[in-house]
Amino acid sequence: MIRHDGGEQLHCEIMWCPSVSLSMWANAWLAGKAAPDDVLDALSLWAPTQSVTAYDAVAAGHTGLPWPDVHDVGTVSLLQTLRAAVGRNALSAPARLRGTINVVLPVPGDVRGLFAGTQFERDALAAGEAVIITNPDDPGSAIGLVPEFAYSDLDETDAADEGELNLPELCALSWMVYSLPGAPVLDHHELGDAEYALRSAVRSAADALSAIGLGSAANDVADPRGLVEQLLESSRQHPIPDHAPSRAMRVLENAAHVDAIITVSAGLSRSPGSTVLQSASQGQIATDALRPLTAVVRSARMAAITAILHSAWAD
Repeated sequence: MIRHDGGEQLHCEIMWCPSVSLSMWANAWLAGKAAPDDVLDALSLWAPTQSVTAYDAVAAGHTGLPWPDVHDVGTVSLLQTLRAAVGRNALSAPARLRGTINVVLPVPGDVRGLFAGTQFERDALAAGEAVIITNPDDPGSAIGLVPEFAYSDLDETDAADEGELNLPELCALSWMVYSLPGAPVLDHHELGDAEYALRSAVRSAADALSAIGLGSAANDVADPRGLVEQLLESSRQHPIPDHAPSRAMRVLENAAHVDAIITVSAGLSRSPGSTVLQSASQGQIATDALRPLTAVVRSARMAAITAILHSAWAD
């Protein structure tokens, strides 16, 4: 969240989300590239309090979660849930687990990887993220996990100074576990294609940011590039497994940069009474340049995440 002189708060989907942290570190743990504590430590950076709950009886049966007396259980039980979901037979032959943990980042109009008409689809779309785990021996026992967030109230008296990053505190994170009717069909995103598309996106986003910056001095708005850097810095606290390919890391960093520019540009141009954009034509140029970049960022992130998940099983 960023505050600028108009008082508006800007939100950015930065590099990481809880579903990505959970999937990468749980996958690394199952591949023998990380310890259970590494998974728990990565999740603790999102919220100090975490829990997991079964949404339905079938999900409880696949994972060993309590049912029918539904109640939250702690983070350690999340690891037990994941281990149960992939199946005992698969654990005896770890190489077969490659591809059993996947992330989806659904948006309105694109819910690929979800199951139409299910509560899982609705909740994953509302959250904008989810983890899907399949059992290689029993695709019909697939489960989906959707995070639910609880934030502390942001006291206006504690608001950041003008132009500084100000994020509400995520005080609790709970994972709802759903049974799925089968293994989902997931799109393959080629990392090389994603990196190529991002190069053009970075140039377009930088041009849009420059257009916005033209009016910043006259409007007394904090430096847009400084706001972009604040968003990027806030995303760097979350660790990544050591096995992650450098190319995938580079794609994620570039995607985060473009996404931060999109957020800052859109927020500043929407400010009440803002004169950041000196003319309607400048505003239209910036809008036209930024509109297609969101899909590029999303595809790039999916390609990089998939590459990191697969790299855990490269040996």
